[in-house]
Amino acid sequence: MRDRHAPAHPAGSRRWNKALLAIPLGLILAIVLAEFQTPENIHLGPFLVAAPAITASFAGPMATGAIGALAVAAQVAIAHLHGGLMTANHQAQVGTLLLISALVTAFRFAADRHQRKLTQVRSVAVAAQEVLLRPLPDRMGTLRIASVYLAAEKEAQIGGDLYAAVVTKDAARLVIGDVRGKGLSAVGDAAALIGAFRGSAYRNLPLTALAAHLGNAMRWNWDHSGRSGPDPHESFVTALALDVYDDRPLATMVSCGHPPPLLLRGGKVRTLEVGEPALPLGLAMSSAGDYETETFDFEDGDLLLLHTDGLIEARNAAGDFYPLVDRVAAWPGGDPRSLTRYLQDDMLRHTGGHVNDDAAIVVIARCPDVPDG
Repeated sequence: MRDRHAPAHPAGSRRWNKALLAIPLGLILAIVLAEFQTPENIHLGPFLVAAPAITASFAGPMATGAIGALAVAAQVAIAHLHGGLMTANHQAQVGTLLLISALVTAFRFAADRHQRKLTQVRSVAVAAQEVLLRPLPDRMGTLRIASVYLAAEKEAQIGGDLYAAVVTKDAARLVIGDVRGKGLSAVGDAAALIGAFRGSAYRNLPLTALAAHLGNAMRWNWDHSGRSGPDPHESFVTALALDVYDDRPLATMVSCGHPPPLLLRGGKVRTLEVGEPALPLGLAMSSAGDYETETFDFEDGDLLLLHTDGLIEARNAAGDFYPLVDRVAAWPGGDPRSLTRYLQDDMLRHTGGHVNDDAAIVVIARCPDVPDG
């Protein structure tokens, strides 16, 4: 399951506690009672303007307008108490309070309308991002999978990091990668690579041929993009493609300049270093012969941690990188989802809650005895 930070409810659509109305109502009552006890030359009525202003800070336009009307009525009552409504001073106070209450109510209405539009735009953006980076399935055959994505861009759920999974004839195939750059161009590049990866699934390409296909697809995409951003000839994607076999406790991978995964077995953590990582994808047109596969044991109960460099390059206030291997070794254990949540929370504590670069985490476990459901 992929964890995402749920967007907060905007001010115009949030639910507010009606008990908060006791604050402006109590304020109006207190001012009216105080006016009964003060001489006529002391005017507390102007303070009634605070009631609709306070209400607008937590309630909608209807409640704000109602409190404003009540404040105006209270000002009229005070005017009758101190010489009548026909005096110029009281007319000015009532008129001013009426104008300010109307303006505050109109502002609250306009703010709510803006927030509703913003909510609609955000919902469309979230839907679009979900299409580009679909959640990984909780289970693929004998595998349990969990993932989390931390985007550096504000109000974004995805960035230039990516992951995807498909089923081939004898394995579960996954890819994780990191596009050079940030912003919308990086999101577009990530979407292009995911599309090429999914589109190749039916062909059952060997991993080396898959890597060449992805690299060439990205090279072609940049050469024909016509965009005016970073030089497309300096663009690239670090990536790791992985096959986890259904019928034997093995996995193979091709690394294209990507950080190596971690294997957790029996409480110990091992970095799966490759002999000679290939160049990142898209630097030049390539062929299957430019890549090599690495094979390693992946047995029942093992956990495999894939990640992008946003995780290991996350810094704290002192400039120290996040110590991934040490922190994974300190993990008390559990299923893939608990490990992704542990790493997400621990990394955010390390950085003080700030994410300076996109970070993607995928955890895979082979659990053949766990029933579907």
